[in-house]
Amino acid sequence: MSNDTAMFLGQFLRAPAVIGAVAPSSRRLAAAVCAPVPERGEPTVVELGPGTGPFTAEIQQRLAGRGHHLAVEVNERLAVLLAARFPAVDVAHADAARLGELLAGRGLSHADVVVSGLPWAAFPTGLQHELLDAVTQVMSPGAAFTTFSYIHAIPLSSARRFRALLAERFEEVVPGRTVWRNTPPAFVFHARRPRP
Repeated sequence: MSNDTAMFLGQFLRAPAVIGAVAPSSRRLAAAVCAPVPERGEPTVVELGPGTGPFTAEIQQRLAGRGHHLAVEVNERLAVLLAARFPAVDVAHADAARLGELLAGRGLSHADVVVSGLPWAAFPTGLQHELLDAVTQVMSPGAAFTTFSYIHAIPLSSARRFRALLAERFEEVVPGRTVWRNTPPAFVFHARRPRP
């Protein structure tokens, strides 16, 4: 078991509803989730729930020193690890519900891409709404929101509720293919054009 997997599992056992996974995401899932990060320009990319950083590494590779990468992690231990591992990333140990305040405090008016590693299916209805409100309020008109769901969560009422919420909040929601090389297997949602 790698150090990241051991740490992730330990944090999951302490707070399963906050961590939401037993292992870090695979590179294949990271590539699928981070696909909307633009290849040029100076985008503002917000990452929610980065954990040990598999999506962070992919975003950094795609940005190659451009733009602003804000990673918002509620777990203090993971935030400290992430800041040490990725010194070019602006890591905020904070609640994602404060996203507007976090961007404004950095002089940033909006996000061009929001990449989420949050365990949406583990969240109650009120928290799903609060967090998605925070996300849609900071997105520019052409921005992309991308997240994923584990295949075993599909039948859960909270997962179905989240998919319905995505359709309600965005004009376009495109489910991606299943990433089988992930523990557990997962599929990606790409959403664009938040509804006013």
